[in-house]
Amino acid sequence: MMSCPALKDNLTPLTRQQHYDNLLACANNSSNSRWLAQIIASWQVGEGVLPRWLGLNEKEFAVLLACYFPGYPLKPNAPSGKILDFSRMLEKHDLEKYLRHYAALPLPESEWLIALIVAACLGNDHLWQDLGLFSRSELSALLQHNFPEMAARNNKDMKWKKFIYKQLCEEEGLYVCRAPSCEVCKDYPICFGKEE
Repeated sequence: MMSCPALKDNLTPLTRQQHYDNLLACANNSSNSRWLAQIIASWQVGEGVLPRWLGLNEKEFAVLLACYFPGYPLKPNAPSGKILDFSRMLEKHDLEKYLRHYAALPLPESEWLIALIVAACLGNDHLWQDLGLFSRSELSALLQHNFPEMAARNNKDMKWKKFIYKQLCEEEGLYVCRAPSCEVCKDYPICFGKEE
């Protein structure tokens, strides 16, 4: 295993892959380290939609780093610097409650992941892109590991953001789709099409 890199004041910014490799060099051995390294590496180069501290507060972010990447010398601000407008997300608390219901990890890890996923739901791209993961298959693996019962319900491989919102609506008794089943819906390719 490589040792944690020292923080350098280099004028040449690191690439996403370099950030990812450096994070993995400091990572603990948990499965979530790989996915969080992808998210943080993307965030460090301004990819995805996650705001300052990934949508956590500063203290939670510091604890997350210390837990998953002990000794990693992360600069406090990422170039993304986005500010998410949670006022346009009326379902924020419902999303948190829904994900919390299916969370397999103990606190605080599950709360960190829920906060990241909910923040990424404000983005306009696919959930894996808005989170900063490297592919849809990485998102599927993260959800299967951390929210296994919920992930198992997506047995037709619906796009994750659409699936989560559809499940949330159905739990509330809201059915926004007029088609009797997904298979006959004219929007089927939009919900189930390729994301890569």
